[in-house]
Amino acid sequence: MTLPESATLEEPNDARRAMRATGLLRMFNDRGVLESPDIQVATTLGRLAGDADEQVLLAAAVAVRAVRHGSVCVDLDTLPALAPDLPWPDPAGWVDRVRASPLCAEPHPLRFDLGLLYLDRYWREEVQVCADVLDRAAAAPPVVDETRLAAALDRLFPEHTRQRAAALQCVRSRTVVIGGGPGTGKTTTVARILALLADQAGSPLRVALAAPTGKAAARLQEAVQAAAADLGVQDRARLGELTASTLHRLLGARPGTSRLRFHRDNRLPYEVIVVDESSMVSLTLMGRLLAAVRPEARLILVGDPDQLTPVEAGAVLADIVGGLSGPAAADAAGTALPVVILDHSYRFAGAIATLAEAIRAGDGEEAVAILRSGAPEVELVDDAAHPDVRQDVVSAALAQRAAAERGDFGAALALLERHRLLCAHRSGPFGVEQWGRLVERWLAEFRGRAAEGLWYPGRPVLVTSNDRLLKLYNGDVGVTVALGAELRVAFTTVSGVALFAPSRLPEVESVYAMTVHKSQGSQFDRVTLVLPEPGSPLLTRELLYTAVTRAKDFVRIAGTEEAIREAVARPALRASGLRERLSGRVG
Repeated sequence: MTLPESATLEEPNDARRAMRATGLLRMFNDRGVLESPDIQVATTLGRLAGDADEQVLLAAAVAVRAVRHGSVCVDLDTLPALAPDLPWPDPAGWVDRVRASPLCAEPHPLRFDLGLLYLDRYWREEVQVCADVLDRAAAAPPVVDETRLAAALDRLFPEHTRQRAAALQCVRSRTVVIGGGPGTGKTTTVARILALLADQAGSPLRVALAAPTGKAAARLQEAVQAAAADLGVQDRARLGELTASTLHRLLGARPGTSRLRFHRDNRLPYEVIVVDESSMVSLTLMGRLLAAVRPEARLILVGDPDQLTPVEAGAVLADIVGGLSGPAAADAAGTALPVVILDHSYRFAGAIATLAEAIRAGDGEEAVAILRSGAPEVELVDDAAHPDVRQDVVSAALAQRAAAERGDFGAALALLERHRLLCAHRSGPFGVEQWGRLVERWLAEFRGRAAEGLWYPGRPVLVTSNDRLLKLYNGDVGVTVALGAELRVAFTTVSGVALFAPSRLPEVESVYAMTVHKSQGSQFDRVTLVLPEPGSPLLTRELLYTAVTRAKDFVRIAGTEEAIREAVARPALRASGLRERLSGRVG
């Protein structure tokens, strides 16, 4: 687990402050290690269980905190490094007191397992995901017509590439992971894999394509349909019309409730399920997916295990790849899950590709050297207010505005991908809010006047809440266009371009800058990444790698060499026992 640095809460009315906290909880809250929700949950659990031991309540609070920071559990032994000057309990005695607490007895609000402390819900989800993955890995393989397979492989994958290896595994196995960086052909390979599976079946298959976000689903559908158009007549006929949806929609999410239509007692009706951008799938969502997939169905997880993990708790794809792939895992657990990593990028080459590889490999000195090499595809500047950044931002925004004013929503949407300013933080001097305001000021200075109210042609917007009725989801990006005297907001959806009156939209905000997390599943011609100063808890290898690999033609990093080296040297490890469970290292 990465331990973010604490920050003292100085404002008495700060929403993160727990006003009624006392003792250790108050001390850790004042230092910013714990926030009000952590303490409220811990004290409520203690009151219900009849345990007022402040060391036990501290353990419960840090378990809640861990989930907020993306971990499924917490190792109490590692916590003193979070704030060494605070009076952390002695680890050995602390563990004993927590184990003996009523909170670790039935009905088990807390769980100790593998030397890790879990909230009960996440322990149950991790154990169930492990069991479901192992069951799928050990399932009897599908029956294969070898003669038919050989002919179809030669037709659909004539070259002996990793794409062909991935396709072969998808025919021979119930569950396969296809990994690789952006632009390595993962989604375009999916269409040929589906054609291969349909050829084996001799008839069209019931296929579901899904991704965690609406934008990622739209890109998956677009890529698969484009690749399918290049197939022969018979293969296209077997595939039929391929459409994609969000995972929540696939599972039958019901507005206003956490209940799903499809679950372990009512399975999804598909024979093949493909999930793109699987690195963004949380433990909870992966658990619900695995529960809903028929045991005999094929499940193909597509994603990049080196990218940022989900906003919610868990890093399931990376845990599956690390815990249940290869000979070592097969020896330990008795089976292995097929994992094929595609390593040739069709999106970018040259300096961007070598920079991404240096970051992925953890070589900070090489990453800095590439950025300082003078290669035309990469640039390192000290300040995001550099004239080159301003030129990129303003020219892209003005071109987008011109298209929006003439009502050309197709061009306006395409121009959303011309340049994107990415930030690690949401707030503060290096955050989205600050840089979004700066960009609006640049545009006002160039035009000689500020924007005309909240809504105006060319305003790019980011959806920040889900609206299943409109089929707009958190993370979707659109642009405001003028259609005659009316303003409409255009979005690219899985069904094509959708236009909405501004008043109909769920919560949105202007998106002149975007967090790296929100950019996952997207690609842009040019990218500028604003790095915070060294010491930021968000400076991680995965953040830097994800940002760099959003760019097709050019990437600029605004930050210091020290910040780059620090980010490359710090992998964002999330506490989890899933990898260990999958690998068979537990009894």
